[in-house]
Amino acid sequence: MYTERASRLTGAVVWTNTPAGAGVGPVLPDGCMDLLWNEDRLLVAGPDTRPHVPEGPLRSWAGVRFFPGTAPALLGVPAHELRDLRVDLADLWPTARVRRLRARVEAAADPATALEDIALDRAAQTTVPDPLLHRLVERLDEGRTVSATAAELGLGTRTLHRRCLAAFGYGPKTLARILRLQRALTLARSGTPYAETAVRAGYADQPHLAREVRELTGLPLGSLLGGG
Repeated sequence: MYTERASRLTGAVVWTNTPAGAGVGPVLPDGCMDLLWNEDRLLVAGPDTRPHVPEGPLRSWAGVRFFPGTAPALLGVPAHELRDLRVDLADLWPTARVRRLRARVEAAADPATALEDIALDRAAQTTVPDPLLHRLVERLDEGRTVSATAAELGLGTRTLHRRCLAAFGYGPKTLARILRLQRALTLARSGTPYAETAVRAGYADQPHLAREVRELTGLPLGSLLGGG
């Protein structure tokens, strides 16, 4: 069972997932990075460009999903170094610190809230996220083109690409595709017909939607929505 709630950390989401049944579905690209707790391990989920299927036995997970572009400043590592990876937090932070944090989560009544507290503590020790990155996500999520967004933000295309690699793990065109995918999935899950979903999400037509969904998720839209 998957549940989520808005975090006390601006823009973030706190979630838990206790799988049941024969397996779990893939984690789809969403432009975000997560701080994860998997029973006895603290992990970081880097930005995905393809579906990620958790390996090993079914286990309970808890996580904090950060607003796109904000996690690298909190973690102290450029997003592109973690692209399509799941890494131990001890690979990024001093082992002794991670050991203390792990003990803190283990002792907590609610691991998800303990993760949220860790994220809040870290945010209090770092600089405020660059508001330009938030505006970039907003503009691309509105369906604006990369070139128009770069011009509005006063950035050259090379500068924009470099900053996107550090903040999101990939360039602005990939970010725009992933945000558009998430818009489409939200619409389709609400019952919007596929043809209307394609138009409203910013695709040329329904076949374009189908190609993009399969390329980014590895599955047709109907399978993602449970329709086989």
